[in-house]
Amino acid sequence: MPELAVVTGAFSFTGSFVAERLLAVGVAVRTLSRRDDPSHPLHGRVELAPLQFADEAALVESLRGARTLYNTYWIRFEHGGSTFDRAVSNTRLLFRAARTAGVERVVHVSVSNPSEGSPLPYFRGKARCEQALAESGLEHAIVRPTLVFGPRDILVSNIAWILRRFPVFLVPGDGRYRLQPVSAEDVAEIAVTAEGTVDAAGPEVYTFDELVRAIGAAVGCRRRLVHVPTMAALAVGAAVGLARRDAILTRDEAAGLAAELLVSHVPPLGRASFRDWLPANGDGLGRRYVSELARNFRPYEPL
Repeated sequence: MPELAVVTGAFSFTGSFVAERLLAVGVAVRTLSRRDDPSHPLHGRVELAPLQFADEAALVESLRGARTLYNTYWIRFEHGGSTFDRAVSNTRLLFRAARTAGVERVVHVSVSNPSEGSPLPYFRGKARCEQALAESGLEHAIVRPTLVFGPRDILVSNIAWILRRFPVFLVPGDGRYRLQPVSAEDVAEIAVTAEGTVDAAGPEVYTFDELVRAIGAAVGCRRRLVHVPTMAALAVGAAVGLARRDAILTRDEAAGLAAELLVSHVPPLGRASFRDWLPANGDGLGRRYVSELARNFRPYEPL
């Protein structure tokens, strides 16, 4: 029997790349998912169990037999009953269930620059999850990605979508704040080999303006960048988000970008070049909007 690993969210984004990497090296994968997705390329290739936190005993059974848990569960923003505090509590419960089930090791996907003292709930919550894992007594590794890019990611894909459809691109603030893209494939490779706490960052650093211009060049839609106050950009984004029944950019995300929290301060482990990836994928990039709510909250539907 091959070794079994559990991956939360293999039908979502980062988890799908982790699951693919494990399958490629001969590890059997069970995913804990909030919903089935018959259209996903991993459907039928991984075992499926529900990711639910209402029944701890059932959660324990869904983890039993696995040597390693790869945890990508988190929320990008609060919506309905899904809050950051609840996500932290759910993560703590997941780690407790893993220990009860006999899981030997947890690899937890966090975020670059988490801090329990952060004014931003996303980054503060990620730090609290890391602390919960440290307190669990489980052998573990923590992977801290910067800006993850890949087919149908959220930020890069939707920047391209906006560039394809609007005559100008509104940039929150001065656009000089930096970010460091890392490929989803690199994040998966780093996760399956991680020891201790490591950043997952790519080899290139861009200002936000440079990133948007590079995406525009790749998709053939070079737009004028208009720098506006962050609140004005958020207001316009909210209007577009309302039309798409989604959130384009949240206040916390804008603040995190401005604070350069998506930049690592150690030598990068990622090898894939964003500059090389863009022209190879530009033709299809941004042709469809990628909805966070459709991906992680609503029933699966064609996008």
